[in-house]
Amino acid sequence: MFVVNKNMTIGEVIRQDPETAKLLNEYGMHCTTCPFSQMESLEQAGQVHGCDVDALVAALNDYFAKKA
Repeated sequence: MFVVNKNMTIGEVIRQDPETAKLLNEYGMHCTTCPFSQMESLEQAGQVHGCDVDALVAALNDYFAKKA
């Protein structure tokens, strides 16, 4: 099972499963196609977008756990 942490980039998460872009968008991370998504960590992007990164990471991990 893939495990997400807040130090991963948005790009890493999306490469693991492109469907996660929908979940990221729900949390206000509309930068899934932005070039910065390949460099910024979830934590950094969350600060910029005012996102609760801990809640996002929990939701992503729940998503991947259900896929396993």
